[in-house]
Amino acid sequence: MNLVTIDPSTGERLEAWVETSEEEVDLALGRAQRAFTEWAGRPLEERRVPMLRLASLLREEAEVLSLCMAREMGKPIAQGRAEIEKCARVCEHYAEHAGEYLSERKLPPIPETVTVAPRPLGPVYAIMPWNFPFWQVLRFVAPTLMAGNVAILKHAPGVPGCARAIVDLVRRAGFPDGVFESLRLGESRAEALIARPEIVAVTLTGSTTAGRAVAAAAGRAIKPCVLELGGSDAAVVLEDADLELAVEECVASRLINTGQSCIAAKRWIVAEEIAREFTERATAAMAARRWGNPILDREAELGPLARFDLRDHLADQVARSLRGGATLLCGGETPAGAGAFYPPTLLADVEPGSPAFEEELFGPVAAITLARDEAHAVALANATSFGLGASVFTRDSERGERIARDQLRAGSCFVNTLVRSDPGVPFGGIGASGHGRELGREGILAFMNLKAVVVRR
Repeated sequence: MNLVTIDPSTGERLEAWVETSEEEVDLALGRAQRAFTEWAGRPLEERRVPMLRLASLLREEAEVLSLCMAREMGKPIAQGRAEIEKCARVCEHYAEHAGEYLSERKLPPIPETVTVAPRPLGPVYAIMPWNFPFWQVLRFVAPTLMAGNVAILKHAPGVPGCARAIVDLVRRAGFPDGVFESLRLGESRAEALIARPEIVAVTLTGSTTAGRAVAAAAGRAIKPCVLELGGSDAAVVLEDADLELAVEECVASRLINTGQSCIAAKRWIVAEEIAREFTERATAAMAARRWGNPILDREAELGPLARFDLRDHLADQVARSLRGGATLLCGGETPAGAGAFYPPTLLADVEPGSPAFEEELFGPVAAITLARDEAHAVALANATSFGLGASVFTRDSERGERIARDQLRAGSCFVNTLVRSDPGVPFGGIGASGHGRELGREGILAFMNLKAVVVRR
């Protein structure tokens, strides 16, 4: 099957590419199996060398890699550079901390001596998305390879150039053949690969719909899986919030990557006492953001959406929300001309039941919902099937920590700053946002056999 990649800024065809054949899949999985036996036996110090070299290569070639993202999925250049830097940091993090994370643990005698010994499982299959085409892959690759597992990548069809670049970087970093394999597969064949006996585990970053399919396939095959799915994150802005900070962080969270981020603050839950001033400031900030072709305009803060169907779906969600009673404060009109562009858009008077409240808006659209008090704000924030991230803004940091720790239902909760991932912090969701954790200690242990070794002496 031939697949075509489109430049979302212009609508022009970039390239056509052919899916990996079944014979090529067989060969790739065979290489991975053979490589695992040798790679798992290497000491951590030897695995660290190519991982640190990979971090160096990423930094050296950040400009070229950023241009690749701009062409294939429309990411602004400055954000592309930041993504590559984050990839380099995750490689360095696991090169430095893998020994600590993978250390054996002694348990109290039973009366035999007991040791918990993490050991790698084998080839791990990763189905990765287009929105952060380098970060999503490297945050999987770094812990997977440092743990002694090997990686099989099925990247999103829209970013084949990014996938090729990652393969080339891994090769030049000095990883052995077969430790990292990349397959060009359409969505219809991606799920079937989970059943292959060579695959021992699977991880997916993608939509909730895709997550259900992958979880079902992994369940049938009795294989562990980690799912990082969609989100409709809430930012709770309480009556005592620093409004300048809250507006800055909410707008930045909502518009990063042209709004195409699972952990963006999509629903802004604002206390009634401060709603007028917050809304005025937020509307001005949203409307002022510069958008355009990221290659022609290096200062653009927003690019196009990654695909035209995604833009059309977002426009439909906005239209349905407006028909349901929401108020348009800025944006909201699909621009004429080439490219899958959609302007920064802010909706007010969004209530539960509205598409803007219930559905994930994957683009530069935010929704404001008013809250009577703290309890109402928390209830609104939690009134979702998703649970990836949430944030709360208040000048009382102890109050904010209490709400974040004990009341907000999400995998990551932040106080007075936007939700984001970090190499050293476990990351993942609950509910329709998935299960399992990436990053930190939990991320490297996700696909390990936590083997209990019991010895009678």
